[in-house]
Amino acid sequence: MTTSLPKYLQDQEGLSEECKNFFSVLPKEKGWMGSYIYNYQGFWASPRTIQGVIACQQQFQAQDSDIILVTPPKSGTTWLKSLLFVLVNRMKHPVFEQNHPLLDKNPHDLIPFMELTLYVDGHVPNFSAFTSPRLLSTHVPFASLPKSVKDSKTKLVYLCRNPKDTFISMWHFTNNLRLHHKDIHSIEEIFESFCKGVSPYGPFWNHILDYWKQSIEKPNKVLFLMYEEIKVQPKLQLKRLAEYLECPFSIEEENCGVMDEILRMCSFENLSNLEVNTNGKLSTGAENKVFFRKGEVGDWKTIYHRNE
Repeated sequence: MTTSLPKYLQDQEGLSEECKNFFSVLPKEKGWMGSYIYNYQGFWASPRTIQGVIACQQQFQAQDSDIILVTPPKSGTTWLKSLLFVLVNRMKHPVFEQNHPLLDKNPHDLIPFMELTLYVDGHVPNFSAFTSPRLLSTHVPFASLPKSVKDSKTKLVYLCRNPKDTFISMWHFTNNLRLHHKDIHSIEEIFESFCKGVSPYGPFWNHILDYWKQSIEKPNKVLFLMYEEIKVQPKLQLKRLAEYLECPFSIEEENCGVMDEILRMCSFENLSNLEVNTNGKLSTGAENKVFFRKGEVGDWKTIYHRNE
């Protein structure tokens, strides 16, 4: 492997001996993107991600007004980030204005990942540029969230998706990121890993069940959403999200079509065709277009029938 590899494909390049010793005692398996994936606090991740998680746990100080979007990877994160940003900022950035930030910035730039962007590679984030409420995101399991997030009134919005569609989307996504740099994975070998619980931030069911239990015990702390339910009843779920975040739609907004416009702006068709999402890149080097594949429910069936 050469230094020309994107950061997300680099394994332990640049790690101190102390860090290498730390990872040497952790359980490891074949990686989805890099060479290996390691088990830290019960979930699987790359060395770079785990370092970001640890830094976030040690340094992040939550505010009561914070809103954190949590998802297992490839569960509709990009879509919900766009919905969340437009919904919460609709007074500052009216949905009908022509220069809305969503039109020239990728949703992952508007709502950054804590462990993958803000605290990765030893970065110390500058939160002074963030407006309140701060909108953040993570893939981290509940048990590994920073203590300040659990102890504060920070609101968590959790989104999950059918495991079959999640797996297929993750398989395509990780192979696209490896393309031109490393060999791609066959669906058979990566499926076996997924079923064993060895996937980014997995085991899959542990991740979901922990947040589901929290949403039952603390409904004012965790809102549990399902990708398929938003697809079937987008207006109802958007209203539910707005009410949970204490920014409900007014009668006037409903009559003026604000909800319809939010759903149109954040639709797969609109986002995937924006210039920033067809030709832009994230700071990691990943192309924005890899975050837009199909956005469909039941896409796993096409793979299944193809292999019959």
